[in-house]
Amino acid sequence: MKTADLYIRVSTDEQADKGYSQRNQEEMLQRYCQANQIAVRKVIFEDHSAKTFNRPEWTKLINYLKNHKQGSDLVLFTKWDRFSRNAPEAYQMINTLRRFGVEPQAIEQPLDMSVPENKMMLAIYLTAPEIENDRRSLNVFYGMRRAKKEGRWCCSAPIGYQNKTLEGGKKVIVFKEPAAAIMRWVFNELSLGHQPVEQVWKLALSKGLKCSKHNFWVAIRNPVYCGKILIPKLKDEESYVVDALHEPLIPESLFKEVQDALDGKKRKIVARVVTIDLLSLRGFVRCSNCTRMLTSSASKGRRGYYHYYHCSSACGYRQKAEILNDTFLQFLRDFQLSPAMAVLFREVLLDVYKKEIGNNKQAKKLWLEQINSFNTKLSKARELLLNGDIDSADYKEIKKESEEQIRTLEIRIAESCSEKLSIAEVERTLDAALENLTRLDEIYCNADAQERRHLIGSMFPDFFTFENLKDRTAKVSDVLQSIYLINKELYGKKNGTNDFSSHLSHRVIPLGFYVILLGTVKHVLRCLKSTFLNFKSKQGTILGTKYFDTI
Repeated sequence: MKTADLYIRVSTDEQADKGYSQRNQEEMLQRYCQANQIAVRKVIFEDHSAKTFNRPEWTKLINYLKNHKQGSDLVLFTKWDRFSRNAPEAYQMINTLRRFGVEPQAIEQPLDMSVPENKMMLAIYLTAPEIENDRRSLNVFYGMRRAKKEGRWCCSAPIGYQNKTLEGGKKVIVFKEPAAAIMRWVFNELSLGHQPVEQVWKLALSKGLKCSKHNFWVAIRNPVYCGKILIPKLKDEESYVVDALHEPLIPESLFKEVQDALDGKKRKIVARVVTIDLLSLRGFVRCSNCTRMLTSSASKGRRGYYHYYHCSSACGYRQKAEILNDTFLQFLRDFQLSPAMAVLFREVLLDVYKKEIGNNKQAKKLWLEQINSFNTKLSKARELLLNGDIDSADYKEIKKESEEQIRTLEIRIAESCSEKLSIAEVERTLDAALENLTRLDEIYCNADAQERRHLIGSMFPDFFTFENLKDRTAKVSDVLQSIYLINKELYGKKNGTNDFSSHLSHRVIPLGFYVILLGTVKHVLRCLKSTFLNFKSKQGTILGTKYFDTI
């Protein structure tokens, strides 16, 4: 009498839980064995996919047959799709079983393998389920692609979102707090460019974000956070983005800033290390002899530890941390904004902000004209393509460049149409920022090492040396240069007259050096940057200082 192992497999956990398919298969196999006088050694239940043979119960069976040859003569199942849905792997497994002296057989699709023509039927039985799987996968793929084109997010919700099903069965993604708030902070922090991505990731983890480093990198590159969905390239269809149906977490302009910073298109200073308060300048100061980056350490003496900034090369450059820190603090104090000048500075900013609001309509008109010109360029390129004057590759390049420029201009128009801050709100914000300018040294001294490094990183676009600080030649950022202009630079940029008048004194007083760019103040100063470069003679006298002329 032959001995057989009965193999019963279902494709889903739901079928395994209900057990209908399993009971039906077992009953059919048991009847077959009784009718053919076959002894049943073991009944094996499996609830894994048949795409591969990497199944727990099947692996146990193969190990048993390998170690107990002639333990079974047959492996019985109802149909060949219960055995496998992958034809190449199925043929390999059949040969493996035959080496063990075991013959696989489907009772509803029996085949006598001694007849050569039956091998053709076996190929059909094994290939048909594989074709069915491939067709189902293809239908799912194109269905998801169609849904993406309609603006629907079809996968698991990204970090900061969660999947939700509405009453009508519509599936959407919505914000999930506090992860959504943390991701907003992440994008704002990355846009500043003061810290490397890994450091921002670690800080986000400390705030409660649960995310691996790889998933974090994927998230900050994903346009889904600004309300866009990327449609990947497929055959002749180029990749592009569409507007999503879900609510964006951040503005598109902020997402673009982050991508520019990650791609290296945006000049930035990175606070590369986290250090103690006495060594806050570590990572920003270069060696004066060999231009290497200075590191820092503490030496133990009789009365305690002594901290130094020093070069790691053989040049031996070394500077006491107290001296370098005091020099930087004095450099900061030289630009302290006096209370009287803060009032005048406030008047200038308010005046320029009012003018900037008035120029919005003119700028919007210019951007619309540029969009029309790019559309005209596309139409001409399309005509040249139809006439055969240019090939499809050149047309695609022209189309890609034009559409990118149009999208950038549309973003600017959308931002210009957004709600502007009222004058009262701007006044309140400026009062808070200018108050910080009048006590800049106090803010620096009371800040911790991380906050100090943010401050230093926003001030300097490049590394500096101790001599740069001592001789007052350290290069400052473009934003600061735009805020604190020099008279001799202003005289070459006069384009007209200005009716701005003030009852305040025009006596020149040294200006402060750094503005705390937080929240709305940062946005306002960025908007005013280009306008500051066109200050007229009167403002030049107000903002200029004798001190700057001596640098």
